[in-house]
Formats: sequence, structure tokens, C-alpha cells
Amino acid sequence: MKKNMQGFTLIELMIVIAILGILLAIAIPAYQDYQVRARASEAIYAAAPAKLAVAETRLSENTWPTTFSAAGFDTSGATSKFVESWSMGGTGAFTVQARDTGCKAGEPSFTFTPSQASTGANIDWTCTSSQDTCAPASCR
Repeated sequence: MKKNMQGFTLIELMIVIAILGILLAIAIPAYQDYQVRARASEAIYAAAPAKLAVAETRLSENTWPTTFSAAGFDTSGATSKFVESWSMGGTGAFTVQARDTGCKAGEPSFTFTPSQASTGANIDWTCTSSQDTCAPASCR
């Protein structure tokens, strides 16, 4: 009686290892890019309360705030592990500077610019980034 051989041959195992190596060579850089964008997106999400404060000021006073304090937003409590600083322009536009994102092209900054078609209309926001390679899709 013959015994059935069970298991894998050395060639089969080497082919599996080669395929895994190729997949990992593609997956690791893609995952690292994903991590950089996820860190940068925290700066975008941190801007939500500031956008709300600017919009409320515009709708209630019919003027764009020129400072965060005029909008009723305190930036001292709004910094985090991935948010470095805040700055505001004169027409309600403001910039959030990210930090520790791991972006090879430099740390991105995100500028949020409000627009309003007419008095009392909805306020639309446009987001632009200083580093498109590290910016999430919502801000390219």
C-alpha cells in the first residue's frame, strides 16, 4: 500500500513567498500615504468649529469676522497633536497649519475660504492646501 504524501513542496512555498513579497512591496507605501493623509485630515476636521463660528457671525451680524475672537472661537483649545497653529484673514478666511503628519513635501496648511451668494444665503466653503500630495481628497 502506498501512503499519500501530504504537504507543500519547496517550490510551492517559494512561489507563495514571492507573491507575498510583491503584494507587500505595493501595499506598504500605499498604507504609509494613507496614514499621512489621515493625520492631515485631522486639521481639516479641527476646522469645523471655526467654520461654524465664522458662519454664525456672518449670518447674525452680516459681516465677516476679522479675528477668531470676533467670531467667538478660541484657538488655544483647538490645537492638537496634528494641528500646529491657526491664522485668520479679513474676510472670514482662515488657515490651519498641520504638524507631525509625516508628509515628505513639508507640513501642509489648509486654507478655508467662505463665500455667500447673497445676504442670508447659505455659506459655502472652499478648502485649498499647500501640499496637494498630502492633502485628503476633500481639500485638493
